[in-house]
Amino acid sequence: MSQAAWSPDQPIISIKDVHKSFGDLEVLKGVSLDVMKGEVICIIGPSGSGKSTLIRCINALNDIQSGSITVEGQEVHDPNLNKLDLRQKVGMVFQQYNLFPHKTALENIMMAPVLVLKEPKDDVEKRARELIRKVRLEGKESSYPGELSGGQQQRVAIARSLAMRPDVMLFDEVTAALDPETVKEVLVTIKDLAQEGMTCILVTHEMGFAREIADHIYFTDRGVIVEHGAPDTFFDSASDPRTREFLSQIL
Repeated sequence: MSQAAWSPDQPIISIKDVHKSFGDLEVLKGVSLDVMKGEVICIIGPSGSGKSTLIRCINALNDIQSGSITVEGQEVHDPNLNKLDLRQKVGMVFQQYNLFPHKTALENIMMAPVLVLKEPKDDVEKRARELIRKVRLEGKESSYPGELSGGQQQRVAIARSLAMRPDVMLFDEVTAALDPETVKEVLVTIKDLAQEGMTCILVTHEMGFAREIADHIYFTDRGVIVEHGAPDTFFDSASDPRTREFLSQIL
């Protein structure tokens, strides 16, 4: 992946006029946003407003019909792009944990660096054990996913993504499937990452968390960005009626 064109004073992710359709249904209708290195961006909005599709496009999990998405200056939808290189740079954590049920927590975290990056197993294991501490799961190294709570599994999934040493982390409704008491432990893990300077883009329904953690909040509805701003401005004095109506229903 060419680094030459990008420097940290430019957006690490730049999305310009992106359109995305599934068949006849246009899900993204000209979305543009920039993310600077170290920023935490929260994308909120009603179900079906295009939030998850947008972040899946950043990781080339969905293609786009038109527009441009660059990560560190590299066009994500360039047919010649090595998607493995991209996914090393851009980690993603989903609502479902997608852990391998027959592998322990430690093995789940180690798999990609060993198998995909061909890194030495001893180095990877050391890093994986540090990541388990980082996500506050010491003592669970040998546990299988079925022995862990949803929140614990989700933290293993975050550690697994971090094991590839990404520059950006995408979180797609990562607390949506969790019990209320396990939501907090996952949010604390994400907050730690953000405070360490990891560039994060979160699609979330957790408004209090978004207000606390985000540098910038984007509200999407029916495939467009309706309004965006810093958290205090956004939550206290949203100007668009659609934003105000959405916030009045959930706050």
